[in-house]
Amino acid sequence: MRKRLLALVMAGVMAVSAGCSGGAKTEPTKAPEATTAKEASGDNKAADTTAASAEPVTIKIANYALLEKGYDAFWEDVKNGYEAKYPNVTIEWVTAPYGEVLNQVINMAGGGDKVDCVFSEMIWLPALVEAGLAAPMDEVLDPEFLNDYYPNILEAHSIDGKVYGAPLYVSPSLLFYNKDLFEQAGLDPNSPPKTYDEMLTMAEKLSQLKTADGNKVYAFGQPTASVIVIGSAIQAFAANFGGYVFDENGQFNVDNQGFTDALNMLKLLDEKGYNPQNSKPKDLRNLFALGQLAMYYDNSWGFNGVKSINPEAVNFAAAAEPMAGGSGDGTSTLQSHCFVAIDNGPAQIEAVKNFIQYVITPEVLDSYIANIAPALPAKKAMENMDSVKNSPILAGAGNSVEKASPVLMFPALSDFNLELCALAQAVTVGKEDVPAAIESFKSAVQSMIP
Repeated sequence: MRKRLLALVMAGVMAVSAGCSGGAKTEPTKAPEATTAKEASGDNKAADTTAASAEPVTIKIANYALLEKGYDAFWEDVKNGYEAKYPNVTIEWVTAPYGEVLNQVINMAGGGDKVDCVFSEMIWLPALVEAGLAAPMDEVLDPEFLNDYYPNILEAHSIDGKVYGAPLYVSPSLLFYNKDLFEQAGLDPNSPPKTYDEMLTMAEKLSQLKTADGNKVYAFGQPTASVIVIGSAIQAFAANFGGYVFDENGQFNVDNQGFTDALNMLKLLDEKGYNPQNSKPKDLRNLFALGQLAMYYDNSWGFNGVKSINPEAVNFAAAAEPMAGGSGDGTSTLQSHCFVAIDNGPAQIEAVKNFIQYVITPEVLDSYIANIAPALPAKKAMENMDSVKNSPILAGAGNSVEKASPVLMFPALSDFNLELCALAQAVTVGKEDVPAAIESFKSAVQSMIP
């Protein structure tokens, strides 16, 4: 299950400059009103049955991003553009904070009120499938649209051979770093660490810095708080060291040196005070934006959160490939934002199909990726977008996408990831010995593993 995503993106997409010195300011991104996904991919035979229908349709779309600064304007423009193209369809947003929206969708369905589509994290797919909500994408999307995805991307969004997510874009875990702080510490701002040993040497100098108002500068950030997606971030951290929680055959196995090495590194970072304890990604983005964090791991689109806090971050932020530790080579795991469709009848599913195929096009996403959420394309039709080829943030990704592995999908993934977070907290905040903490983790997840 740890198959590498070889040849995920065409060589031209990744052959961009290695310099990472800037980025565009966040601006409202207008969604085009007249281009469908089929038109964008060259298929002019497409017939928009929802547009041709005179029957009014309302589709409920769950989307936490409406509550997040920097994303809301884009999604409102999407709504306006889509409704202009399909005047018989009305989008009704269903929203809740990021950490609550998945449970809200499932609880609403339990009460007989199912949404029609979810803007989802990739790792939410097992929960939505287990709840009987996610519709297989081959029963929703047009074949030519679905087949334009890179095959390994579809595999990463599959459960038991069925594709349940339509990704807008993908990202490995990237190392963001503050070039200004590197200079202040006497380090080369154009030479980020390639290994954890190099990082520790740099961290010793960076941790001596203070901000202009006297605040502590943390050297390195890896989130460990109890949030489902952080469990996948911890899997990515372990993969940097050649570690894993499921082996190549999909069998649970944490008795490997790379996994132990990763936890020992987390423990060391905590003991030295380099890593903010029990932090969420948004906590690290805030510290990084304010110049209080020199390096941290995040998915590429997390940079929007940094810019939203401090627009000047584009002048000091850069990104690099994940670092290699132990016997590892810096392999990471893959994450995405994707759409999940829920079948509430022919009219609803047709409108959802047209919505997905409207949004996931170069015309709609190019400016979004350039100005709001830098990320890598999941579809062949999007491989030559200027927003990807010319992005200083994505340039730093190097070949990290080719080395990224999908996270194993299984029904209890959410609970399993939370136990991974608890393990990370046990060896940091809890000061537990790594071998003992691993044994406790194995006992806690025994009933969850497939």
